[in-house]
Amino acid sequence: MSSASPGSPGPSRSPASSRSPGSSRSPGAARSSGRRGLPEHADVLDNPLPVDVVDNHVHLDITREGDEPLEVAEAIARARAVGVTRLVQVGCNLDGIAFTMEAIERHPEIVGAIALHPNDVPRLAAAGRLSAAYDTVDRLSVHERVRAIGESGLDYYRTGPEGIDIQQDGFRWHIDLAKRRGLALQIHDRDAHDDVLRILDEEGAPARTVLHCFSGGAAMARECVDRGYYLSFAGTVTFTNARSLREALAVVPLEQLLVETDAPYLTPHPHRGATNASFLMPYTVRAMAAVRGMDVPTLCRAVAENSERVYGPWS
Repeated sequence: MSSASPGSPGPSRSPASSRSPGSSRSPGAARSSGRRGLPEHADVLDNPLPVDVVDNHVHLDITREGDEPLEVAEAIARARAVGVTRLVQVGCNLDGIAFTMEAIERHPEIVGAIALHPNDVPRLAAAGRLSAAYDTVDRLSVHERVRAIGESGLDYYRTGPEGIDIQQDGFRWHIDLAKRRGLALQIHDRDAHDDVLRILDEEGAPARTVLHCFSGGAAMARECVDRGYYLSFAGTVTFTNARSLREALAVVPLEQLLVETDAPYLTPHPHRGATNASFLMPYTVRAMAAVRGMDVPTLCRAVAENSERVYGPWS
């Protein structure tokens, strides 16, 4: 789920609705924000990407309150039609993890990332359930189609000072797990840039570390690049008020660049506020190419190659 996004208060951290990849949804709770539903028409459907790419971070298990259900097979088909042929499904609570494990068994277009979201770690600790939750993540992380630990990290926007210590402990636990399993690490960083980098330095980052939904400026981007991290950009880079994010994008070497939706959140312009989905990612890819002054096919090939370098082959 999203890190801080320019000009956006950020989504609720709880899914509006969760389901298994082939079943009806069971209700949960979430806040409402923005327009609801997928765009009725997106011109990207008539202009697919010229080279297939990977959505490096999506939450197919989450449906925003008030939305119509979009089943996984339909989400995959819509994405494929515009050149987004492979997805990294991220399960970052226990229900989402269960969904992810089923999805990666059913759908060859999907590989998984699993973790306990930094905002869930203090809640699980307070309920006396954190140790058991860690055991679940540890046990399931050996699956051959689990390719990343994430999203883990720090979120000082939604977790108050009383939860920071346990959140940092949780981040360290996930870093260690990613290294023990030889997996990539997807990082959630919201209002916590300095501590994220400090803890990664102290623990030693996994060989493949991804700053999901990168939200820093050019200086932060350079620090991440110097450490060898990958930076993943979402629809926020298309927002009018996201100048600092575009400045960050401009300094990232092509070989350290990834792209994502963070769907159902962070829908790119011109559909900002509507529900996001992988089939809308071409808007973000084309905006990124424009910022970098490069042609779209070259960018597509690079992010596809980078995705396989981080997560391995899908088949």
